[in-house]
Amino acid sequence: MSNGRIKSQASFKIDDEAAMIALGGDIAEAFRSKMTITLRGDLGAGKTTLSRGLLQNLGHQGAVKSPTYTLVEPYDLDVGTVYHFDLYRVIDPEELDYIGFADYLSQGSLCLIEWPERGNGYLSAADVSVDIEHHRIGREVTVMALTDIGTDFLSRLAKITGCDLSHS
Repeated sequence: MSNGRIKSQASFKIDDEAAMIALGGDIAEAFRSKMTITLRGDLGAGKTTLSRGLLQNLGHQGAVKSPTYTLVEPYDLDVGTVYHFDLYRVIDPEELDYIGFADYLSQGSLCLIEWPERGNGYLSAADVSVDIEHHRIGREVTVMALTDIGTDFLSRLAKITGCDLSHS
C-alpha cells in the first residue's frame, strides 16, 4: 500500500470529548472508499472516542466499545462493513494469523486499527495514520496521508474542516 512516507498531513486541536467525536464525524464525512486507518496514542488519548464519532456518523446506532478483548468488532453499515481493531493485548503479532487479520484487510472495507505497532510485520501499510497526543489541556490530533487514497481522503477532510494541509 505505502512505503510509510507521509504525503500530506493536517493537525487539529481538540479541547474535549465532544470535539473528538465531532472530528470522528468529519473523518466519516470525508470517507469515500476502502481504506485502512491506524490510530496511535497513549491509553486514554481518545482513539476509541474518535472511532465512536466516525462510526456514529456512518450510521451506527448502538454503543461503540473498544474491542480490547475481542480484538475486532465488525459494524455492518450502509457504507459496508467497518472493522474496528484494538491490538493492545496482542503479545506476539503472529496471534493475528489466528483471527485471519489479513483477510479483514483485503475485504474492501474500512478498517480502524488501534495500537497498530502491536501488529508489526502482519499489518500492511495504512492509507491514513492518526496520532493523538495528550497536552496539558486537550489533545493534538495529527492526520497523515500515506497513500494516494489517503491523500484524496485528507484533501476532502481539509475542505470539510477548513484546516490547512502541509505537504512532504
